[in-house]
Amino acid sequence: MVIKFVTFKNRTPTEQLDRIVSLPQNTTHEGRSGIDLLYTQVLEQAIDDMDADAKEIYSHFRTVVGAVLLVFNPLSITALSDLLRMSSISTTLHSLHSLLLIPEGAEDPIRAFHKSFPDFLMDPVWCKDEQFFVEPAVHHVEVLLSCLNLMGKRLKRNICNLDDYAVLSEVKDLPTRQKDHIGDALEYACQFWSKHLLRVPGSSFHVGEVQKAIKEFFTRHLVYWIEVLALTGNLGVGVYAMNDIEQWCALVIVMQAVH
Repeated sequence: MVIKFVTFKNRTPTEQLDRIVSLPQNTTHEGRSGIDLLYTQVLEQAIDDMDADAKEIYSHFRTVVGAVLLVFNPLSITALSDLLRMSSISTTLHSLHSLLLIPEGAEDPIRAFHKSFPDFLMDPVWCKDEQFFVEPAVHHVEVLLSCLNLMGKRLKRNICNLDDYAVLSEVKDLPTRQKDHIGDALEYACQFWSKHLLRVPGSSFHVGEVQKAIKEFFTRHLVYWIEVLALTGNLGVGVYAMNDIEQWCALVIVMQAVH
């Protein structure tokens, strides 16, 4: 991580090295360990490199990085942009190359270099600066609503334009059709939205919004969702998703009864 930080192409190695050397040498500083300070230093520089309103920058940062760290299957810049409906994700991630594995290709998945980074950002005790703090419950809601929104906009009857009564095993260009008409973002949304739902607390401020979105989804898009699961070989996911939804709804009922 330190090597990548020092060799960041937008700044001189000497400047970057000075930032590292200037960090306190003792293992703790105001209750923070060396790795805490290093992470904070990199994050502060990343924010400084962005040209926008401070409040907007931090919000955008948390949304993008929160999604990168909380998705159940790593997504590419292209897929994340599609899912979150954001066109500037690459700009946000540009200065985080020492913390995240950001491939040169926009179609390759983004990953954290080390587990300590997501642990740091998602722990309010460890991450002292609330501007950087990624609260899992909040950002699971964001990703969930993004998934439901994307499915609402993209799902449709016969999404891959197959012939009537086509047998999937006999459709030779099925992978190409999947890529062209479904894509990684929609496939992810269809496969994992209920997993994000389970991470939304029953007492969340967003429960009403989530319930409304789920009701609309089941009213208008249920059959088309199942179709995509079948096309992508994930039909069994639907059964587990129903269990997830039932479990979450039961939790909400309990929480509402308590309050």
